[in-house]
Amino acid sequence: MTLAQRALERLAAWPDLTAGPASCGTGRALRTARSEIAHFHSDRDVDLHLTSRALRRFAADLQESTAIRVLPGSRWVTVHLDCDTDIDLLQSLVSMALKAHQGGPAPEDLPPGGCNFRRVTVLPRDPAGTATPC
Repeated sequence: MTLAQRALERLAAWPDLTAGPASCGTGRALRTARSEIAHFHSDRDVDLHLTSRALRRFAADLQESTAIRVLPGSRWVTVHLDCDTDIDLLQSLVSMALKAHQGGPAPEDLPPGGCNFRRVTVLPRDPAGTATPC
């Protein structure tokens, strides 16, 4: 089982999330009743929909992580899963996204260009490309 499959399986068990096809047409999505929260595009890459307020509040922390890519102007961040610890990070970020989206996203938080699929390139931290404890 890949890291993304493991993360999707864990998160799909959360009562506020439902799995289904991603609106971008590639991969699986987790969504609430009001909006998509995450897109699982590959065995290692997940796009996570945050609000503009959450992005501003946590921008410095997000940019310091080697597992996260922030694309200017996007309400989505890409999380690259290289190890089990990255799944824990993703779960924390999904929890944050759920809280940020309570009551539904504000109009400025609706992602006009969709997720970051094919707009972000993530290089693995582990040159061998194996999933090891971080």
